[in-house]
Amino acid sequence: MYDVMLADAEFPAQHDLPLIDMTVADVLRNAAARAADAPALTEIALSGDAKRSWTYGELLADVERLARALSTRYAPLERIVVWAPNAPEWVLLEYACALAGLTLVPANPAFQARELAYVMKQSKAAGLFFTREHRGNPMAEIAAEAAAGAPALREVCDIEDADALFACGGRPETPHAASPSDEAQLQYTSGTTGFPKGARLHHMGLVTNATHFMQRTGLSDGDVIANYMPLFHTSGCCMRVLGSAAYRGHLLLFRVFDPDAILDQIERHQIGLLSGVPTMLTAILEAQAARSRDVSSLRVAVSGGSMVTPEFVRRIRSTFGCRFQVIYGQTEASPLIAQHHLDDDPETVAETVGQPMPHEEVSIRRVADGSVAALDEVGEICVRGYCVMLGYNDDPEATAKAIDADGWLHTGDLGTMDARGYLRVTGRLKEMIIRGGENLFPAEIEKCLLEHPAVAEVAVVGLPDEKWGEIIAAVVRPAPGSKANIAELQAHCRARLAPVKTPSVWLRVDSFPRTGLGKVQKFALRDAWLAGNLEEL
Repeated sequence: MYDVMLADAEFPAQHDLPLIDMTVADVLRNAAARAADAPALTEIALSGDAKRSWTYGELLADVERLARALSTRYAPLERIVVWAPNAPEWVLLEYACALAGLTLVPANPAFQARELAYVMKQSKAAGLFFTREHRGNPMAEIAAEAAAGAPALREVCDIEDADALFACGGRPETPHAASPSDEAQLQYTSGTTGFPKGARLHHMGLVTNATHFMQRTGLSDGDVIANYMPLFHTSGCCMRVLGSAAYRGHLLLFRVFDPDAILDQIERHQIGLLSGVPTMLTAILEAQAARSRDVSSLRVAVSGGSMVTPEFVRRIRSTFGCRFQVIYGQTEASPLIAQHHLDDDPETVAETVGQPMPHEEVSIRRVADGSVAALDEVGEICVRGYCVMLGYNDDPEATAKAIDADGWLHTGDLGTMDARGYLRVTGRLKEMIIRGGENLFPAEIEKCLLEHPAVAEVAVVGLPDEKWGEIIAAVVRPAPGSKANIAELQAHCRARLAPVKTPSVWLRVDSFPRTGLGKVQKFALRDAWLAGNLEEL
């Protein structure tokens, strides 16, 4: 823990760890130079069994061969879209793009033609690398349809066709030494409030962020890391892939998220780090309860992306016998902004999202005038430092709104900071509900409702109202076998919150509309209610 005592809600950058002035390719080269024969990457197939494996020396050799091939097909600084599930070739392309001086553009394999065409057109991608099918999604057919809407596209390549992937083109090999400050990835944001924007992320931001994340989890050289987070998101392709290589770790790459396969590999490989959004960890808890595995190797569990409750933290700690950390970030910050320390007490872990990461200044700013907020006062969470994106692709207006003249990235998240510099997230600025002139924060109400045993999941949204401007609606997915009673839930809220925070509209769903990383799309819930497509609880 950083030993600070703040006077207001502005946390100065800490310099206990070095900035990593490297490119993505440098991370792999360093790992291969130091541990060429160590296991680097193992593919975990749909069956849950291990398939292909690479040592660091073998991985670098394949990456260099692929980079040479790409350099004969693409000019330096061109962009290629990778639209595939968690396949080893995805990782090869990530490193090879960095080595060839290309920008990687990840795309969600669940995309349909309209979404894929948007990403390719907006990024001006020259190439599309895909798998032919994933979970019933006919990706080869969709790729052909979407390609027609991307005028800059020259090549469509099946990444699991080795001859096509490693084919050489007609260009002379053009060595391009990327700089750590150069664009490495164009990451399209998860779209919880609408269609995504492309965040231009640089090498040093991704490499440093991933390395610091793994250091704070207590990772040691050569540890085994399970990666079932989607590679199209920074949590998978950056935090796990690059973080693992920074410590010469052995990365187990799961094609899909399968709780039983994950638990089996924890037992088999003595994995020390368990990570995922709360819905993933809940599924792993349930699988462990159904069939117990030896999980004594687990040292720490890490979660983020949505609310965790004190009861959830207790379940993780008691079931797996490990410590628990919460992380907080966003794509535009490469992505991590805050994380707990291993020695943080359970109450701090349950109530906050940790302290800022090294070399990052974090402040809470008043929405009205941008001034620094007082301790424990709600405002917008802002971050400044090496981690901030280069900007939004071809969108200077959106970039100027996100990054102010002093270099502060405005996250759009609302939160507070205490005297120790620990952050709490209270909601999204765009999700803040203004009822009769009073600002209300969905996260606080959601956390209260999640403590009720009849509630499995909940999303609190603001609905338009003639009298109040907005009113509070709670959209509930009831816990299996339970009957969520409105009067009981109202009483539960009234006993714990001010009356004005109690929802006046109660709705139920069997499942929530989500982004590719599992975040609830609240704008879709609001639209569904306006269209009359949600039923009362």
